[in-house]
Amino acid sequence: MLEQLSRHIPADFNNYHEPFIGGGAMFFHLIPELIKKNATAFLSDMVEELINLYQVIKKDVDSLIEESKIHKYEKSYYYEVRSFDPNSMTKVGRASRMLFLNKTCFNGLYRVNKKGRFNVSFGSYKDPVIVDEAALRNASRAFQFANIFHSDFEYVLKNAQKGDFVYLDPPYVPLSATSDFTQYTPGSFSAYDHERLKDVFDNLEGKGCYVMLSNSNTEFVTNLYSGYNIKTVNATRAINSNTKKRGAIKELVILSYMDSESILPATVQEREEVWV
Repeated sequence: MLEQLSRHIPADFNNYHEPFIGGGAMFFHLIPELIKKNATAFLSDMVEELINLYQVIKKDVDSLIEESKIHKYEKSYYYEVRSFDPNSMTKVGRASRMLFLNKTCFNGLYRVNKKGRFNVSFGSYKDPVIVDEAALRNASRAFQFANIFHSDFEYVLKNAQKGDFVYLDPPYVPLSATSDFTQYTPGSFSAYDHERLKDVFDNLEGKGCYVMLSNSNTEFVTNLYSGYNIKTVNATRAINSNTKKRGAIKELVILSYMDSESILPATVQEREEVWV
């Protein structure tokens, strides 16, 4: 998606905010720009295990790498590690567990049950790389330009200022009327949460921020953001219980600003070559 989203990044902005950081693809893509501007990123998510992992990568990546070398790609070992209570572990141990589960679970998914316990099954891979030292060290370098928080998305309003760029990538509104919102954390991301997010979008726009939001191509989203600059982009989805529904689909990108304020930066490859 980065090549398409890049077409709509503001031509100029101050600091960067991403309150649904997830895998952080947009953040890592913008690192050359942030370095050039000497700007700061404000990153957050409600998944506590993810935020702990990122904070450890930022502050103590060497310890994380060493501790993670003990892991092995075995089914029984996977379920043993999955059963550990992260609240009883050190921050580094907890981060190492999260890294291992992410690299060896089914499709790299993150999902929890009603008790908040990670419950994704073991993944089938040929030879998964659990500890990619170069990637982890590059991520650590990138995170030196970021403040990382475990918080609800409304927290973005505390730090965002006029001229900042905010990218919102929430759990998507389901395409099917029979679907439910993806449950990444205890309690689903409901229609009410999407309406709260719309209020945050409005407030950020009122502050003079450049706001970009990604979501599914549904009537609910289109109606919710009626009046804003709505774009349609092509996305590829590899995860669906029905294999016939995997592949290219249309998604929406909603902008608080006009196309004249956007540019097409260098390609993803060119940007990565600048910074890695």
